[in-house]
Amino acid sequence: MMRQAKKFTLALSVITLMALLLLACGNNSKEQAVESQPSSANAEQTGTPAPSAPATEDAEEAEPATRKYTDYMGRESEIPVSPKRIIFTGETFSDLLALGVEAVGTDKEWNLGTVYGDRLANVEDVGFPINLEKTLNLQPDLILVANTDEKLYEQLSKIAPTVTFDTFAPLNERLPLLGDLVGKKEEAEKWLAEYNAKADAMWKELEAAGMKPGETASVFTYYPGDRLFIMARAGLSQVLYEKNGFKATPPIQKVLDANSGFEQISLEALPEYAGDRIFILTPAAEEAQKSTDEMLKSKIWSSLPAVKNNHVYTIDIIKSGSDAITREWMLQELPKMFAK
Repeated sequence: MMRQAKKFTLALSVITLMALLLLACGNNSKEQAVESQPSSANAEQTGTPAPSAPATEDAEEAEPATRKYTDYMGRESEIPVSPKRIIFTGETFSDLLALGVEAVGTDKEWNLGTVYGDRLANVEDVGFPINLEKTLNLQPDLILVANTDEKLYEQLSKIAPTVTFDTFAPLNERLPLLGDLVGKKEEAEKWLAEYNAKADAMWKELEAAGMKPGETASVFTYYPGDRLFIMARAGLSQVLYEKNGFKATPPIQKVLDANSGFEQISLEALPEYAGDRIFILTPAAEEAQKSTDEMLKSKIWSSLPAVKNNHVYTIDIIKSGSDAITREWMLQELPKMFAK
């Protein structure tokens, strides 16, 4: 019994001593913590930032890094507010250049022959059709593509947010949409205002050179396989059919009303589509150029009023796009064509 009492007394003494030691250590740690924490008054002297005040309910929230966007095909995606690495594939690539944006990738082979081809030195080629492996290696944060194929869209969407755009949309509609996508709304508005002023001046110049009110114009080109096309919403036609420009012939107007970029016709139907002025896009392919030469030697061609009046103009098809930089270049070229 005494042994048990002694053991109990000894144990109680040990527990009491340990409790006192723990209490002393705890107080000492608190004092050191208080002494080592800088006040807002001496933070500037020590170079150590003072602790920030707790956030209040009235504090402004940080700007979101992404936002939802629905393209003209009805496809919704979560896109970056300020994209930095953009891949753009389509005939209107230079719309980006007009906004001061340099893409990391595009279908470069076609674009090299354009009026802005010398501005693509730092842009990687992703091929046509677009190569998925090359696209992935460029680590884009936004992909803009004119191709509307559903399977391709799904594949690209797994790499980065992807938006499909209407390459045949009028420039005055297309550029503001692009400006919104890449965070360049003000730049788009400014560029369009300057372009429209230049376009108005050009049409007045053409009127002074003999263009009559209500005159019609047509754009034709051959593709391999002896296929003749009239151009409607695509390429050079977008410039010619501006509000102060030429009118479309009735058959071409039907194609425009159907929102089509172009339509294949037969050589025999040429007189129905031909306007007061004719623009021929010289093709790149040798086979298509041969078909063009044969057309120009035909009786159908020589019977056209535009041919008889010497109102026929030619332009390289690669330099006839509806993209922003080419459109701007065309404002200088059309008066030169009229002067010949």
